[in-house]
Amino acid sequence: MRRIKTTSFLSFFNFLSSSLSSLATPKTPTPLHEHRKQKMGSPNNKPARIFSPHNHTSPCTRTHQIGALLLIATTFFLTRLFDQAIPTCPPSSLNNDHLSPNVVHVSDGGTLSWPQRGYGSHLSLKIYVYEEDEIDGLKELLRGRDGKISADACLKGQWGTQVKIHGLLLESRFRTRKKEEADLFFVPAYVKCVRMMGGLNDKEINHTYVKVLSQMPYFRRSGGRDHIFVFPSGAGAHLFRSWATYINRSIILTPEADRTDKKDTSAFNTWKDIIIPGNVEDGMTKRGVAMVQPLTLSKRKYLANYLGRAQGKVGRLKLIELAKQYPDKECVPVILSDQAEFPFQNVIDYTQISIKWPSTRIGLELLEYLESIPDENIEQMIAAGRQIRCLWVYAPEFESCSAMQGIMWELQRKVRQFHQSAETFWLHNRTIVDRHLVEFSSWVPPMPLP
Repeated sequence: MRRIKTTSFLSFFNFLSSSLSSLATPKTPTPLHEHRKQKMGSPNNKPARIFSPHNHTSPCTRTHQIGALLLIATTFFLTRLFDQAIPTCPPSSLNNDHLSPNVVHVSDGGTLSWPQRGYGSHLSLKIYVYEEDEIDGLKELLRGRDGKISADACLKGQWGTQVKIHGLLLESRFRTRKKEEADLFFVPAYVKCVRMMGGLNDKEINHTYVKVLSQMPYFRRSGGRDHIFVFPSGAGAHLFRSWATYINRSIILTPEADRTDKKDTSAFNTWKDIIIPGNVEDGMTKRGVAMVQPLTLSKRKYLANYLGRAQGKVGRLKLIELAKQYPDKECVPVILSDQAEFPFQNVIDYTQISIKWPSTRIGLELLEYLESIPDENIEQMIAAGRQIRCLWVYAPEFESCSAMQGIMWELQRKVRQFHQSAETFWLHNRTIVDRHLVEFSSWVPPMPLP
């Protein structure tokens, strides 16, 4: 569209220039036979424009020229008005707030632009959230076999993301109560919390998940590709022992993609799953009552805080041993997990806010390097971190920068226009059927799963 419009404007300006030239220097019209001579004598000569095609011998008067210019000007302004009435393609620049709805205002007055490619210019999602009483077994995954575990009890620690994401989606403007119009489906479960509090054991969790999935026609329709699950702990999707059989195509939200507790492989797949921020206690964020106040760099005795468990990994054990040898050394936070994945890597440059050091080189070399970093560089990293820290806060949608806003942008990339699976078929009239040619609207649970 843009190329065609450029060409027509160039033609318009060429025509306008020619007309103005004629208006400025009136000429006696050339007879038709003279045009033919000029054309035959030089192949590069173009025939002169004749504004009076019905009478080739009559002169092109100033009145004709002025009328032509008025007609051109009228056409030009009408075209501009028509163009403004029709929506144009999204702007290529993401730095103008008025032109780019995908610009997020982050802390300290900065902005963060979600990429135009693959995201669109604005959020447009419809997510169906399964109700706990809608499907037999779903309530057990939320409350335990006896229904005694409350959502508030599961808000602490990493488990809290399951509760927060569920609650925010229930209040979201992107929520739909019509399955037939949903882009994605959210399956709520607090299984890590439920398991740790004795509400279900591993065998019961596995059995309950399979029972729940067998009652979801839309899950079978897409093979689970448009269904979302949250597994916020180090165990990941392995809390559901048969995850590889039943939800290996589903969208998994997890904060820990680099490893899985006591498992050789991770359930995370970078092509379909999403890294989410871990849970931060509300009291540690701007939304709650401040529990702590950060110290200025000059007053800090310790610049690093070790988070995590050794878990038998050589690098982490070396770090613990090093800390015992040098308890009074000052340092800055570094990432020591070689396979670590981070939230929102599409828009955040982690080199500006963190240091990643090889776990195979933990020792005095690490301490010497950290001590060599000038304070002004540390201050710059801290300032850069302040700008995007709002993306780690699970806040309501009225806040323009939050973990949920980031997750929504990532989910939008997962939306499919078309849904199918190995057990889904369709006919000439677009009717979706199963292997037995039963129409989708007539699928009756429980349905066989892979």
